[in-house]
Amino acid sequence: MRGPIILIALSALVMACDNEEPAPAPEPTPTETEAPDSQEQTSIIRPEMDVERAPIPLEPLRVTVPFAEGGSDIDDAALAELRGLLESDQWKQVERVILRGHSDAAGRDAVNMRISEERAQAVADWLMERGLEEDEIKVIAFGAQNPIQPNLLPNGEPNERGRSANRRVEVTILVPEGATIPDPGPTATPTPSGPPTAASNSERPAQ
Repeated sequence: MRGPIILIALSALVMACDNEEPAPAPEPTPTETEAPDSQEQTSIIRPEMDVERAPIPLEPLRVTVPFAEGGSDIDDAALAELRGLLESDQWKQVERVILRGHSDAAGRDAVNMRISEERAQAVADWLMERGLEEDEIKVIAFGAQNPIQPNLLPNGEPNERGRSANRRVEVTILVPEGATIPDPGPTATPTPSGPPTAASNSERPAQ
């Protein structure tokens, strides 16, 4: 009797296994880094939108033209200052130029006044050759009245360096009221990367 009972039990077990449905496979769930297919990633930055910047007020320009060697001839040092002046924003919008001539205190007042005027006029002639009108220039002679360095040393001897600095023409370029220049905007500054180089080490302050 034991044999038939075992066969019946095994048959029932096999039939029960055949009737069981397989468990459904788990559906994948989207991770936090995956966006659903129905949604598109859009950027909130619109590169085509430019921020409008306020124009920068243009101030008068002041330049000192040296006549260190004396006389009223325009030398290389004076030319360097004048050529730089022509590259300025003020020159591009010039309304009027004031030239103040100065001398040292080595000679008589009348001579100093004359040479200071000749220096200012030499600068005026140079500017007129580059397109400035005569009625846009004002020449003022000061002689030795306004030194920027002492003409004499404390012991009363001539201060040659000071006298050389005092021989000059001060140029002021006036611009129309409300003159402006466009704002160039922020300039990106590259950030150095990697280990410091020998050049960067040499820029460290001495201790």
